Amino acid sequence: MEAYVQEKPIEELKPPVTSVGAIGWVKANLFNGWFNSLLTLVTLYLLWEIVPPLFRWAFIDSVWNTTGAGCRDVDGACWSIITTNLRFILFGFYPHDQHWRPLIAILMLCGLLFYSRDRNHWNKYLGYGWIIGLVVMGVLMRGGILGLSGVETSQWGGLPLTLLLSVFGLTAAYPLGVMLALGRQSRMPAIKMLCVVYIELIRGVPLISLLFMGSIIFPLFLPEGITINQILRAQVAIILFTAAYIAEVVRGGLQAMPRGQYEAADSIGLSYFLTMRLIILPQALKIVIPPTVSILISAFKDTSLVVIIALWDLLKTTQSTLSNPEWMGFSREAYIFVAILYFLGCFSMANYSRKLEKELSTEEQ
Repeated sequence: MEAYVQEKPIEELKPPVTSVGAIGWVKANLFNGWFNSLLTLVTLYLLWEIVPPLFRWAFIDSVWNTTGAGCRDVDGACWSIITTNLRFILFGFYPHDQHWRPLIAILMLCGLLFYSRDRNHWNKYLGYGWIIGLVVMGVLMRGGILGLSGVETSQWGGLPLTLLLSVFGLTAAYPLGVMLALGRQSRMPAIKMLCVVYIELIRGVPLISLLFMGSIIFPLFLPEGITINQILRAQVAIILFTAAYIAEVVRGGLQAMPRGQYEAADSIGLSYFLTMRLIILPQALKIVIPPTVSILISAFKDTSLVVIIALWDLLKTTQSTLSNPEWMGFSREAYIFVAILYFLGCFSMANYSRKLEKELSTEEQ
C-alpha cells in the first residue's frame, strides 16, 4: 500500500465572518441569547426616542447669542444664558476689568495639576514649582502689590473659589486623614482615644453643620475686634470633614496588611516611623486608592454646599444668574453647564486614579 504525501500545504480556513470583527462582537455581547437580545432592542428603542430629540433641542433648534426675550420664541435650548453671563458665572463679583487675573490663576493651577500627573515628575523641582505657582496665584487673586489693584476675598467667587476650596481642601485633608488613621491604630491610649473621638464626632454630623458652625457660631467665641476670613473658615471645615472619612479608609488599608510585614520590619531593626514610611504605608495606600478617590470626588462635589453660607462659588453665581427676570425659566441650560464642569473635575480624578493603580500594580498584566 503506497503512502500518500501531501505536496501542497493545506490552505488555512478563515473563521466565519459572523464570529470575528464587529459582527462577531455584536453577536457575542449584544445578541447572545433571547434575554440579552430583548434588552438590546429595548435599549436601542429608548435611545432612538431620546437622543434625536435631545440633539435637536441642544444643537439644531438652540440659540447662542440672543436676549432672554428672544430665547422664549424658540423651541431649542437657550445657551445665550451661558454666553451672555459667562464672566459672572465663572468669576462672580471679581472686578470685571481684572478678570484676566483669576483666568491666569486657573490656567496655572490646571497646568500644575496636569504636569503633576506623571510620577516621573515627582521631585524637588516640582515642589519648588508648586510653591512659586501658589505664590503667583495668590498675588494675582489678592493683588495689592506690583501695581495690581487689591481685591478683597469677599469678591472672590465662581470657578476660582470652587477650585480653591476643592484642590487645597483635598490636598490638606489627605495627609491629615493618614495621620488620624495611624493615630487610631496607635498603642498609646491617649492618642488613640483622641483620634477615635475626633473621627466619630466628625462623621456623626453633616458637612452643613460644620459650615454653619464655622460661619456663624465660631465667630461668637472670638475676642472683640478679631475676625477670621470666611473662606478660610469654610476651607477648614471641608478639610476636617473630609479627613475623618479618609482616615477610616486608610485604616482599612492598614488592617489589610499581613502581620508578617511588621515582623519583617522588626527583624531588620526598623523603627516605627521607618516601618510605616518605607513598608506599611506605601502598600496600604496603594490598596485603598479606589475608595480614597471616591471620597475625594464626593468631597469635591460637596464644596457646592458653601452656597448656604453666602459664599459665591460656581453654583451660587449660576443661581444668581437665574434669579434675573430676563433669564428665569432657563435653569436647564445653566445647570447642564455647571454639571459639565463638575463632571470634568470628577472624571479627571477618576481617570488619574485608574492610571495610578495601573502604574503601581505589581500583578502581571
